[in-house]
This record gives sequence, structure tokens and C-alpha cells, in this order.
Amino acid sequence: MIVAGFGFRAGATEASLRAALEGAQLGAPPVTLLAAPEDKVAALAPLAESLGLPVVGIASDALATAETVTRSAMSMAARGTGSVCEAAALAAAGPGASLIAPRFIAPDRMATCAIAEGRAS
Repeated sequence: MIVAGFGFRAGATEASLRAALEGAQLGAPPVTLLAAPEDKVAALAPLAESLGLPVVGIASDALATAETVTRSAMSMAARGTGSVCEAAALAAAGPGASLIAPRFIAPDRMATCAIAEGRAS
């Protein structure tokens, strides 16, 4: 399973989300699942629908326990994690997941995306 995790501001557009995904996905395998904090899933739904991919919401406690490589003070203050997108990708990919593309910031700085790979089940 290859998961694209997202973090984004309230005003992020589908174009912002797509730009973050495209930047993070360079050189990564095709994504099979999108993930975001539970309270942001509805905003990610249009991109998921246009890509034909499922989307999953990640609980706050799962975001806070994920080990991220990026350490953003803003993410720590808002969500208790160093990188919302990295934490969402890792949590959705499951136990033993690894980050294959760290946080990529969309050019408009409204969205971030990271890619994680889960162990085959």
C-alpha cells in the first residue's frame, strides 16, 4: 500500500492539494490511498474523487504518535506532530510503514504531502 498523507490550511484548493501530491510523488510508486486528519477529510474528497482513490481520516492521537522526519513548529503547535502530512501517511500505511517521500510543500504553501509505504499484508 502506498499512501499520500496531507496537511493543509483551511483555504487550500484542489489545485494546491494536487500540486503537493505531484511534488511528493516524483519518483515514488503510484499512490493507492489518500490520508488526512479526520477533520480535513471532506476537503480532500474532491481530489480523491478525481483520482479515483479512497481517502481515510486519521485520529489526532495517531498523528501525535507518528515518528516524522520533518519538525515544523507550526505543526507541533497545531497537531502535536512534526509534520501532519508525514504523520497521516505513516499512520494510514499501518505498523511498520516507512516514509518514501518526506513532506513536499505546494508552491502556494497551502498544502503539504508526504508518501509512505505500508508492509504487504
